[in-house]
Amino acid sequence: MKMHETFLKPMHPEGRRFVAIFAAVAVVLFLIWEPLGWLGLGATIWCYYFFRDPKRSVPQREGLIVSPADGVVSLIEPAVPPAELGLGDAPRTRVSVFMSVFNCHVNRAPIAGRIVKQAYRPGKFLNASLDKASEDNERNGLVIEMADGRNLGVVQIAGLVARRIVSFVDEGQEMQTGERFGLIRFGSRLDVYLPDEVAPQVALGQTMIAGETVIADLQTDAPARVAQAI
Repeated sequence: MKMHETFLKPMHPEGRRFVAIFAAVAVVLFLIWEPLGWLGLGATIWCYYFFRDPKRSVPQREGLIVSPADGVVSLIEPAVPPAELGLGDAPRTRVSVFMSVFNCHVNRAPIAGRIVKQAYRPGKFLNASLDKASEDNERNGLVIEMADGRNLGVVQIAGLVARRIVSFVDEGQEMQTGERFGLIRFGSRLDVYLPDEVAPQVALGQTMIAGETVIADLQTDAPARVAQAI
């Protein structure tokens, strides 16, 4: 990787009009009062950074479930998947990844498979780090059927600032691990509902990289990971 590629990341097309709006406002602010213009320029750079879409090194071994989002693991607990996904009433292990407004917000498929269900539900815009955000907030969920017939749920959840969930995929579509499937604008959360009897290999507070960090491994019976902050 070249030095400039460390700092200059490609931007997802979804962000172009937002960057253009921020830039236009910055120009107006410069005309009004130069210090305000510099603030507008800073906001424009942040907007570009928010919509960055860097390449990721996706692990290729079968059976690895990777993080669908950049951010921090905020919850690991048993939870019943959203009813609209049709995954039943039994609790599954849910791993929640919270994204701040400084994280990359392009979401990636946690594992290869076919999208057998996509369901959008309008809702509130509570702080996405709260447990009840999974039930009350606007969300868009996918059910991915894997090659072995098992399924996995992944849910995009709008947050306190987020006001738009974007999906790039359709029901029936085949996806590869790490493939881009959507984004959420301006702060949010992703929930992954693991298949039965699959233990998470991440810990609370762990930093996640979408498409790279392994959440779980279908080919191991290792217990859930325990970690300590030091």
